[in-house]
Amino acid sequence: MFIFKCGTLMLCALVATTVHAEDIGTPISNSDLSSWDISIGPDGDGLPQGSGTVAGGATVFMQQCAACHGATGTEGPADPLVGGHGTLTSDAPVKTVGSYWPHATTLFDYVRRAMPYFSPGSLEDDDVYAVTAYLLNLNDIVDDGVELDAQSLPLVQMPNRDGFVSWWPDKPE
Repeated sequence: MFIFKCGTLMLCALVATTVHAEDIGTPISNSDLSSWDISIGPDGDGLPQGSGTVAGGATVFMQQCAACHGATGTEGPADPLVGGHGTLTSDAPVKTVGSYWPHATTLFDYVRRAMPYFSPGSLEDDDVYAVTAYLLNLNDIVDDGVELDAQSLPLVQMPNRDGFVSWWPDKPE
């Protein structure tokens, strides 16, 4: 049995050393890569076209988010998204969009990539802007009539913006 295992390992090593990189798969094109390169920086770099309002976000939230986060973002089986102000230094901090997150662009990025839980990445960019506006409104960060887009979202000042040390590199000139 030992000889069989050693022989199998030697055969695998031989095959591995004879396979060349050009024989594995197909190189990815820039257009294919662009659909995966969707990261959004704190400064808003990478935000897509589109826009969304608080009112539109309320509708999308009720359809796509309320099952897990509750109608007001404070109840449900998933973590609360609203509240927690003043709790971060307590023994029981409540880390929500309004109390913990340092950048509104991070909220957009997370919703766009990971939500809704049962179908991540399925929301249109306008819907993500709208849900972001709605959640920021529920946390008293933006007013009812706000419309967010790639220009206005990075300007939103989050309550805990200064609660983090930024490791984001400076952009080259």
